[in-house]
Amino acid sequence: MKKLLKNGFIRLGLVVVVVGGAVAYWLMPPIAKVESAEIGNGVKVKFKTNGTQIEQFQNQSWNPYFAKGVNMGAAVPGHFPGELEISKDDYMRWFEMIQEMGANVIRVYTVLKPEFYEALVRYNAKHRDNPLFFIQGVWSPEEQLIEGQNAFDPKVKQKFEKEIQEAVEAVYGNIDLEAEEHSGKASGSYVFNAGPYLMSWIVGTEWDPVMVVKTNKNNPDVADYKGEHFQSQPGASPFEKWLAEMVDITAATEAEHGWQHPIAFSNWVTTDPLEHPGEPLVAEDMVSVDPTHIAAVDWDAGYFASYHVYPYYPDFFTFDKSFQTMKNDKGEADSYKTYLHKLKEYHNEMPIMITEFGVPASQGIAHTGMLGRDQGGHDDKEQGEMDADMFRQIHQEGYSGAILFTWQDEWFKKTWNTMHYDVPDRRAYWYNTLTNESHFGVLGMYPSKDDTIHIDGDASDWDKLDNGDKTKLELQSEGFNEIWATHDEGYLYLLVNFSESLEFSNHSIYLGFDTLKGGNRHAPQLQGKTLDEGLETLIELGDEDEGRMMIASNYDFHTRYYGHLSKILAFDPKELQDDSGLFKPWKLVVNYLLEHPDARFDHPFGDIDVGDLRRGTSNPQDPNYNSKAMWQVKGNTLEIRIPWMLLGFSDPSSLSAISYTDTGTKEFESVKVEGVRLVPWIVSKDSQKVIGLEGSDPYPVSKLPFYAWDRWEDVDVDYVERPKQSYYTMQKAMREVNQPVTE
Repeated sequence: MKKLLKNGFIRLGLVVVVVGGAVAYWLMPPIAKVESAEIGNGVKVKFKTNGTQIEQFQNQSWNPYFAKGVNMGAAVPGHFPGELEISKDDYMRWFEMIQEMGANVIRVYTVLKPEFYEALVRYNAKHRDNPLFFIQGVWSPEEQLIEGQNAFDPKVKQKFEKEIQEAVEAVYGNIDLEAEEHSGKASGSYVFNAGPYLMSWIVGTEWDPVMVVKTNKNNPDVADYKGEHFQSQPGASPFEKWLAEMVDITAATEAEHGWQHPIAFSNWVTTDPLEHPGEPLVAEDMVSVDPTHIAAVDWDAGYFASYHVYPYYPDFFTFDKSFQTMKNDKGEADSYKTYLHKLKEYHNEMPIMITEFGVPASQGIAHTGMLGRDQGGHDDKEQGEMDADMFRQIHQEGYSGAILFTWQDEWFKKTWNTMHYDVPDRRAYWYNTLTNESHFGVLGMYPSKDDTIHIDGDASDWDKLDNGDKTKLELQSEGFNEIWATHDEGYLYLLVNFSESLEFSNHSIYLGFDTLKGGNRHAPQLQGKTLDEGLETLIELGDEDEGRMMIASNYDFHTRYYGHLSKILAFDPKELQDDSGLFKPWKLVVNYLLEHPDARFDHPFGDIDVGDLRRGTSNPQDPNYNSKAMWQVKGNTLEIRIPWMLLGFSDPSSLSAISYTDTGTKEFESVKVEGVRLVPWIVSKDSQKVIGLEGSDPYPVSKLPFYAWDRWEDVDVDYVERPKQSYYTMQKAMREVNQPVTE
C-alpha cells in the first residue's frame, strides 16, 4: 500500500470493427508522433551528435540539447526490483511530477515491464507539444562477467546479445517476453512503440576493473572490430573491441525499425581514461575503458560518452591534491569541479554526459567527500543543495546532460557498511535509514506513520491513533507520568510525559533499551545504580539540540566486526566482556585500512559516528522541518523516533535482532526477540541524582513491559510517497537550464 497524491484518469482510444453485423471494440495503443528528420531510406532521427554536442530536431531544425534527467529504478517499498511492482498509474503520476521538476528525460537501466512503455506513450500522447523522453539501458550479464572474468566467453556474449535484442524489441513494442523464474527480468507483451520517445541508448553497466584486466590479458590477439555501424579504433584494448561489437549490435538491431538514436556504453570513474595519482586503492585506477577507442562509421545519430560521477568515490576525490586545483563559484577548492573539467577536456571531440550523480539523504554514511559531500548523513534539504550544485557544475563545464541518481527511494538496496548487519531477503520490508543507498531519491518513500506522527513535541497526533496501534507502557517511576509506544516500517516511536517540565541545563534524559540477555547492568550514566538485566543500547538527551545513541561495548557490532573478527580496529578485550559498563558511540566504517601491495600507499582505517539524533520537527508543513529530526521536547512532553538498526535490529519485520553469539566467522547471527523493553531515567546535573530508578538495587528491569509487535510481510508494508525538499531545489536548478553551454 501507499499514501500519495490523487490519481488522474486516462482516456483510452477505441477502434470499432463490424464483424458479421456485430460491433467489436478493441483498445488501441495511441500512435507516437514526434517531429523527426529523415535520412536515407526513410530512416528517422530525432537526436544526434554533432561535434561535442547532442542536438534535437525541433521546429524543422537541429538545436543543441541538454539532457536534464533522473534515473528511475524498478522497485517500490515492500518489493524487490525483480518483482516489478510499479503500476501504470504510478508511472503516469511520476512522469507528470518529473516534468514538473523541469526534467526532459528519464533513464532506465534495463527493460522494464510493459506498463512503463505503455504509460510513457499514453502520457506523451497527452503532451504532444512537450513529450518526456527516455534513455534505455541494456543490462550486461554482470554476474557472469565477474564470475568468468572474460567478456569473450561465448556464453557471456550470447547472453548480452540476447539482452540487446530484447531491449530494442521491447522499446519498439515488438516482443513477447516469457517470465523466467528467479530471473528478476521483466516479462509480458510489449505492444506499445515507445521508440519515437527514445533519446539514446546506454549499453552495459559499471565495469569491474579486474574483469577488464583479465579479459584484456586472456584475449591479446583479438582482431580490431569492424562492424556495419561501429568499429574499434587503433589502440583499442580487447575489452574495448568487445564493447564496440556490443554497441554495433545495438545499432544494427535498432536499424531494423527504421530509427537511429545516439549510443553510449556505461562507464564510471573507476575505469575512466584519466590518471588518479592520489588514489590509494590500486583496483580503482588499474585499467581504463576509453570511449574514444570506439567510433561510429555509419550511424548518423552518433555516439557519445556516459559516466557515473559521484563526489565521494573513489577516495581520490577526497585525498588527491591534483584534483583540488580548481575553485567553485563559492571560491572553494573543489575536487568534483576539477574532475569534471579534466574528464570533459579529455573527451574533446565527442559529447559526454554525466548519467549518475547525487548524494543520499540518510542517517548512515558510507564515504566522506570534500566540502561535506558525503555518501549520506544529509537531511533532505542538504541533499537538494548538493545535488543542485553538482548539476550546475556539470552544465557549466559543457556536458551534454546531467542525469540525477535517482527518482525514487528504494528500500531493498544494500550498502557495503551495513550489509553485514541486516537480513538480505527482507531488506525491502523496512526503512533502514542507516543504509544510505536506499535514500538517493528526490521522491521520498517514507515509512507509514510519516504523515501521522510528527515529531514536534505535540502529543495530539497520538490521540488520532487507534488503541490497537499504540501501547501504554506501564511504569511506576518518579519523574514520569506515562509513556506510550508505537512503530512503523522505519522507527520505534515513544511519547514520554514527564511529571514536570525539564531544563537541559539542569537535567539529562536517558532511555535504555533491552532486547536480549546480556548488556550493561551498570554504567557511569547510571550514577552508581545497577539493573537486574542489561541494556544493549542507550539514548542520552543531554543538551538543547543534540542527542545520541550509544551501544553496549560487548554488543557493539562495529568493534566486534572490525576489531575482534577482522583484526583491523584496535580495542581493549575487556570491552567485549558482558556488563563492561561501557557504552560506545554507534559507528559505521567509511574506509578500510589499505596497505601495500593492495594500496599504492598506506591509507588509515576510517569510521564515523552515526548515532547522533537531531532535535527538531519532522512535520513537512512546518517551516523548520528537518527530515532527520528524531526528537523534540516541549513542556513536559518528549516525542522521539528511533531507527530500527540503531536498536540492534537486523529485520524488525520479523522481530530479528543481531545476536551476541560469536559465530567464528565474519557473519552475525540474527535471533528472534519478543520486542523492546524501555528503561527510562533522568539525572540531575547538579546533584547527580538519578530520578526514575527508585527502589531496590538492582533495579528490577525484568518487571518492566516489553513493547511487542506482530511480524509483517510484503503485503503489510505501507508507505508515504512525498517529494523531498531536494525535489524543489532540483526543480529550481533544472528550470534555470534550457540549453548546453556552447564552446
